[in-house]
Amino acid sequence: MDFESLVTAMSSETYQKLADAVATGRWADGSQLSEQQRAQSMQLVMAYQARVLRSDEPFTIGADGQMVTKSKAEMKMSWQQQSAIASFKHDDL
Repeated sequence: MDFESLVTAMSSETYQKLADAVATGRWADGSQLSEQQRAQSMQLVMAYQARVLRSDEPFTIGADGQMVTKSKAEMKMSWQQQSAIASFKHDDL
């Protein structure tokens, strides 16, 4: 199986496990990743983000292969939109 096929065949659960392992430096069972495992897992995570997720979330890899970045104003605006969905007034509670 080539790299492209591996990335497109990867399940979202596998992606999440790899992303967690890269972030923490440990597998789910607590054992530490070797440098080679971490580098290869990071490659898979970044490729999955670019080819499958196609997310516009900051600090992910976009479809163009570049890291998605947003200005402070863009991030503030997206947070305000998200918080407006779940905001309550004191008397609503």
